[in-house]
Amino acid sequence: MYKILVINPGSTSTKLSIFIDDAEVWNKNLKHSNKKIKKYVKIIDQLAWRQNLIKEEVENSKYEFAELDAIVARGGVALDPLLGGTYLIDKKMVKDLKIAKNSAHASNLAGIISYNLGQQYNKPAYTVDPISVDEFEDIARLSGLPELPRRCQSHALNLKSIGRKTAKEINIRFEGAKFIGAHLGGGISIATLKRGRIVDVNNANQGGPYSPERVGTLPTLDLAEYILDNQPEKDIFIKKLLGNGGLNAYLKTNDCVEIEKRIEQGDKKAKLVYEGMIYQIAKDIGAMAAVLNGEVDAIFITGGLANSEYIVERLIKKVEYISKVFVYPGAEEMEDLKEGVLRVLRGEERAKSYQEGKIDTILF
Repeated sequence: MYKILVINPGSTSTKLSIFIDDAEVWNKNLKHSNKKIKKYVKIIDQLAWRQNLIKEEVENSKYEFAELDAIVARGGVALDPLLGGTYLIDKKMVKDLKIAKNSAHASNLAGIISYNLGQQYNKPAYTVDPISVDEFEDIARLSGLPELPRRCQSHALNLKSIGRKTAKEINIRFEGAKFIGAHLGGGISIATLKRGRIVDVNNANQGGPYSPERVGTLPTLDLAEYILDNQPEKDIFIKKLLGNGGLNAYLKTNDCVEIEKRIEQGDKKAKLVYEGMIYQIAKDIGAMAAVLNGEVDAIFITGGLANSEYIVERLIKKVEYISKVFVYPGAEEMEDLKEGVLRVLRGEERAKSYQEGKIDTILF
């Protein structure tokens, strides 16, 4: 039996779980008020506070750090491009997380805290398939402008986890499968998974379908003109693109339940915009089928929007000609993180070092 602590900090929450093998035996979802968060100028300033909260919660449970076999952290967005897999958190990884090397986000705290607690209690600390997983084939990096290559960022943890479930469902090896995976949430990732690797995907912050909050792919010349003419403040404009775009921009809400009610009540604009999102998702799934030369073992749909029958039914009608479609609503990050560590503890997979997993993304 293996006991694993999972640590998953978000912007205004910290989720904790303890698993004994596959069974979750304890969990906490700590909510943090905006007033408390605003006391800290930088995200890294929250480190001691969040670490103490986690220690207190675990110590107040009936479980002890001493009896754990491993600690696993949500992957931080600061990490360099990596091959997929489970990683042992080391000093080099912690250094990049502390300086927010590639991006600042509360998820960066997870690896630091897990490493610190692991050092204190002599337990290994891991992270699994972080957002920086980059397994692109070189041809997928070409954008048409050498200065701006396509960058791989995706909901890698969930895409790989659901890829494994789909492979099991159709009784083939994940490492030999050819899938198209669609993670549908606040951001949308449409990915080609070939032989266990994400070889192409839209970067949910840079392009692809518009989503409840993000703009997706925009007309480049019109975008350049808009910026030059309006000279928007950088932080405000990025928020417009990544938080106030998509459904939010058109309908002033990202709540799909509310939008579907508006459609039921005859709101034609809501219907057009909502189905426009489904249309764009289907187009990107079709594009990923081309990456696989049409040889697609299965398509899977996952993420929060996969709970919507309205979206799923219409999407399946548009893409089922490509391959059979499987639906796995929601995203189970805590389960997925635990699964990655279990594979290592059971000897099914070898944990990589941070340096070992890094890849060179420079083409020219």
